[in-house]
Amino acid sequence: MESTNKKIYRTFTGTVVSSAMNKTIVARVDVMKLNTKYQKKFRVSTKYHVHDEKNSAKVGDTVTFVECRPLSKTKRWRLTAIQK
Repeated sequence: MESTNKKIYRTFTGTVVSSAMNKTIVARVDVMKLNTKYQKKFRVSTKYHVHDEKNSAKVGDTVTFVECRPLSKTKRWRLTAIQK
Protein backbone atom coordinates (compact mmCIF):
# COMPACT_ATOMS: atom_id res chain seq x y z
CA MET A 1 0.00 0.00 0.00
CA GLU A 2 1.55 3.27 -1.12
CA SER A 3 1.22 6.41 0.98
CA THR A 4 0.59 9.71 -0.81
CA ASN A 5 1.39 12.05 2.06
CA LYS A 6 2.89 15.35 0.93
CA LYS A 7 4.90 17.48 3.29
CA ILE A 8 3.40 20.93 3.78
CA TYR A 9 6.06 23.65 3.90
CA ARG A 10 5.55 26.95 5.71
CA THR A 11 5.59 29.98 3.42
CA PHE A 12 6.13 33.61 4.43
CA THR A 13 6.14 36.96 2.67
CA GLY A 14 8.45 39.66 3.97
CA THR A 15 10.63 42.66 3.17
CA VAL A 16 14.37 42.42 2.51
CA VAL A 17 16.30 44.41 5.14
CA SER A 18 19.84 43.23 4.24
CA SER A 19 21.49 41.70 1.19
CA ALA A 20 25.15 42.22 2.15
CA MET A 21 25.97 38.51 2.45
CA ASN A 22 26.77 36.26 -0.50
CA LYS A 23 23.73 34.14 -1.52
CA THR A 24 21.90 35.17 1.66
CA ILE A 25 19.32 37.84 2.42
CA VAL A 26 17.69 38.84 5.68
CA ALA A 27 13.92 39.21 5.37
CA ARG A 28 11.64 40.80 7.98
CA VAL A 29 8.12 39.43 8.44
CA ASP A 30 5.62 41.68 10.26
CA VAL A 31 2.61 40.18 12.04
CA MET A 32 -0.21 42.11 13.70
CA LYS A 33 -1.21 40.80 17.14
CA LEU A 34 -3.98 41.83 19.52
CA ASN A 35 -3.61 42.64 23.21
CA THR A 36 -6.24 40.55 25.00
CA LYS A 37 -6.94 43.01 27.83
CA TYR A 38 -6.99 46.33 25.97
CA GLN A 39 -7.89 45.07 22.44
CA LYS A 40 -5.07 47.12 20.95
CA LYS A 41 -3.29 45.92 17.82
CA PHE A 42 0.51 45.93 17.73
CA ARG A 43 3.14 44.80 15.27
CA VAL A 44 5.64 42.01 15.94
CA SER A 45 8.58 41.50 13.54
CA THR A 46 10.78 38.47 13.01
CA LYS A 47 13.91 38.29 10.84
CA TYR A 48 14.77 35.22 8.75
CA HIS A 49 17.99 34.35 6.90
CA VAL A 50 16.92 33.26 3.42
CA HIS A 51 19.00 31.47 0.75
CA ASP A 52 19.13 33.53 -2.47
CA GLU A 53 21.05 31.45 -5.03
CA LYS A 54 21.30 34.16 -7.71
CA ASN A 55 21.82 37.19 -5.41
CA SER A 56 18.82 38.78 -7.13
CA ALA A 57 16.92 40.30 -4.17
CA LYS A 58 17.77 43.85 -3.12
CA VAL A 59 16.98 45.84 0.02
CA GLY A 60 13.33 46.96 0.00
CA ASP A 61 12.03 44.14 -2.22
CA THR A 62 9.05 42.10 -1.09
CA VAL A 63 9.93 38.41 -1.21
CA THR A 64 8.21 35.06 -0.69
CA PHE A 65 10.18 32.23 0.87
CA VAL A 66 9.57 28.66 1.96
CA GLU A 67 11.16 26.43 4.60
CA CYS A 68 13.76 23.85 3.56
CA ARG A 69 16.46 21.66 5.05
CA PRO A 70 19.18 23.42 7.10
CA LEU A 71 21.63 25.05 4.69
CA SER A 72 23.90 26.61 7.34
CA LYS A 73 23.86 27.51 11.02
CA THR A 74 21.11 30.12 10.55
CA LYS A 75 19.60 29.45 7.09
CA ARG A 76 16.51 27.23 6.97
CA TRP A 77 14.58 29.15 4.28
CA ARG A 78 14.76 29.29 0.46
CA LEU A 79 13.70 32.19 -1.77
CA THR A 80 10.81 31.37 -4.15
CA ALA A 81 9.66 34.71 -5.61
CA ILE A 82 10.42 38.43 -5.67
CA GLN A 83 7.64 41.00 -5.96
CA LYS A 84 9.42 44.32 -6.59
